[in-house]
Amino acid sequence: MNLSAKRSILLTVCACMALALSAQPAKKEIGLQLWSVKEDMGKDAATTIAEIGKMGYTFVEAAGYNDGKFYGMEPAEFKALVDKNGLVFLSSHTGHPVPDADNLDETMKWWDACIDAHKAAGVKYIVQPSMDQKGYGSLEDLKRYCDYFNAVGEKCNAKGIRFGYHNHDKEFGEVDGITRYDYMLQNTDPKKVMFQLDLYWIMVGGKDALDYFNKYRGRFEMWHIKDKKEVGASGVMDFKSTFAARKKAGMKHIIVEVEDYSYTPLISVQKSLEFLLNADYVK
Repeated sequence: MNLSAKRSILLTVCACMALALSAQPAKKEIGLQLWSVKEDMGKDAATTIAEIGKMGYTFVEAAGYNDGKFYGMEPAEFKALVDKNGLVFLSSHTGHPVPDADNLDETMKWWDACIDAHKAAGVKYIVQPSMDQKGYGSLEDLKRYCDYFNAVGEKCNAKGIRFGYHNHDKEFGEVDGITRYDYMLQNTDPKKVMFQLDLYWIMVGGKDALDYFNKYRGRFEMWHIKDKKEVGASGVMDFKSTFAARKKAGMKHIIVEVEDYSYTPLISVQKSLEFLLNADYVK
């Protein structure tokens, strides 16, 4: 066989391989909020992270930051554990209640240390998962929270981290005739504060995610994909319609969270992942 024929065969083989690879579906980027497996993380974080990696999740969101460490590990150590198992340490739930004037400096120093630890771990998003009772009290206190979140978001921006807020159902109650969640969206700077919408809790709060996507376009960069128990098990959640509006919402990342279980937590998060992997509307 001459050189020209060999080259022709080689080019044909390469073309076929490229075609086969292009025909394979792109891997779905789906994360797991580690609060879903909090007891397992407390007992054996290394084994739990390894199991999550084997399932097919692509990134994790922590819920175990404390005193500069993640689940008792230094930032670089926890990042290495996550990396080792083929995952990305993308985001983290942590936060601090709105400070009063007498502890403002102390609180902001706490945030400086917190942001530095997350930066060292390679985290791209810090999400405050709730407010204390002041956030659900007067409109004046809710405004203080919004101003506070703007300030924290500015600090995060300076270190290349995106700051956001995660809802439960109480944010959809009213204060002085105004829905708290709407007030927060209207009084935070989109450049400093994004919103991580929990699709289950907004439903429990009596509101429709699609209405918010229409009214506040681009504000919902992260979603918590949640159900009563395992994702997709209740048959109540209309995930298909929600995903159809992902561009309007500004969605960049989806994260599974399970807080009530029909199985062990690890099996429940695996079943939740399988549901999303099999859903053709999840791209």
